[in-house]
Amino acid sequence: MAFEMVGVVGLGTMGAGIAEVFARGGLRVIGVEADADALARGRGHLERSTQRAVDRGKLAAGDRDEVLGRITLTTSREDLREADLVVEAIPEVLGYKTALMNDLDGICKPETVLATNTSSLSVTAIAAATGRPGRVVGLHFFNPAPVMRLAEVVRTVVTDDDVVPAMRDLAVRLGKTAVVVGDRAGFVVNRLLLPYLNHAAVLMEQGVAGRDDIDAAMRDGAGLPMGPFQLLDLIGLDTAYEIMGVLFDETRDRRHAPAPVLRELVSARLLGRKSGRGFYGDEPRPHEPAKSSVITFDVAGQGGDELAERLGTAGFKRSAEPDVLLRMADRPVIEHAVQLSDPSRLVGVHVVGGRVAEVVSTVLTSPEAAFAAADLMKVIGLAPVACKDRAGFVVDALLYPYLNDAVRMYESGYASIDEIDSAMRLGCGYPAGPFETLESVGLDVVRDGLRALYAEYREPAFAPAPLLDQLVTAGVRTFPRP
Repeated sequence: MAFEMVGVVGLGTMGAGIAEVFARGGLRVIGVEADADALARGRGHLERSTQRAVDRGKLAAGDRDEVLGRITLTTSREDLREADLVVEAIPEVLGYKTALMNDLDGICKPETVLATNTSSLSVTAIAAATGRPGRVVGLHFFNPAPVMRLAEVVRTVVTDDDVVPAMRDLAVRLGKTAVVVGDRAGFVVNRLLLPYLNHAAVLMEQGVAGRDDIDAAMRDGAGLPMGPFQLLDLIGLDTAYEIMGVLFDETRDRRHAPAPVLRELVSARLLGRKSGRGFYGDEPRPHEPAKSSVITFDVAGQGGDELAERLGTAGFKRSAEPDVLLRMADRPVIEHAVQLSDPSRLVGVHVVGGRVAEVVSTVLTSPEAAFAAADLMKVIGLAPVACKDRAGFVVDALLYPYLNDAVRMYESGYASIDEIDSAMRLGCGYPAGPFETLESVGLDVVRDGLRALYAEYREPAFAPAPLLDQLVTAGVRTFPRP
């Protein structure tokens, strides 16, 4: 199946990026918008994006002219009559997409493949709106399309046998890594990413930790390129809300119900970067270090001696009657606090990634002790993340369910380990895929952490995936790969 002329309907940031990708791959492109104003905005997206590529040395000036010369812009869908492939990139509203696909079905030649760039909607439902459901497929690019290397190719139960291999080959021709998956809400990336982001919003609403602390914990502690709230603002809170709604409609998993704070912000039209304000947007206030009068400390728990040595080097004194008692822990601290004559001085400390210290307050911890512990962490070069004494604290509470979801996805046969790892690395810019992360952290550590989360929250999805439990029981340290 040869693709030489490609149509792209919808030239917003995403659609214009897709048109640029095709043109850079040497294909002729017909870009379609609803009216002249939208077409002008689309042309602006293309010109600015290709100029940025030139400025960054990613595209020669002469090549830029050739790329733009391959793109014809129009407001008439009729100009798509001879296209070999048409990709829709209009807003994520099922009714809009089905109406467009029905229209394209009557315009394009019978062998033309119609593709949807939906990030979460049912490709099957979109295909059913046409008289050629076997030639409708999902082709999900990631934003910015010219930069991101992943493309999810989504087949349905009625997709023709020759269509998926042809789309995978086209993606490779365009310089993308193609992951072929079935038609489930969210596919691979959004099905794993968005519940993690939603969970972060829930933790914030529950008061486990604040916005900045959660972002710092996941960025600096877990090593992710952005914190969850930074990423939500980049994606767009309306987009995240819509995807979570689609996931919930399919799974009825309460973890997929959009966090109330998402609904509130979307209703207020505070959508993130696109609107100028979302979870962020107000000017950050300079952080004033807490003024503490701590002179002496003590440390208990595994790893405490190393922390004590660092604090001693910084000039603080270890004492049997300390101003603040630090408890090294990766599990709830309250059980240790209740054994003390003065539990108000006890603060949990969980060092993550060598850069972040989760500073854990129990219901008995005094504010002064919590401030003092945070100051101590700063002195020895660790970023303190203030959080409540909940199972998993922040990092593990967000990371482990995401890893568990990946295991369940693989266990169901939806995608392979390599496909899932590649999708999350390339689609999210993560330094490692979930299975690589699992093996780095330790299958037993993650399994035990999930058990602790399940014991506290009684959330069925936090129970370790059967495959993970079986591998740990068998003493296996890595996932079997073909």
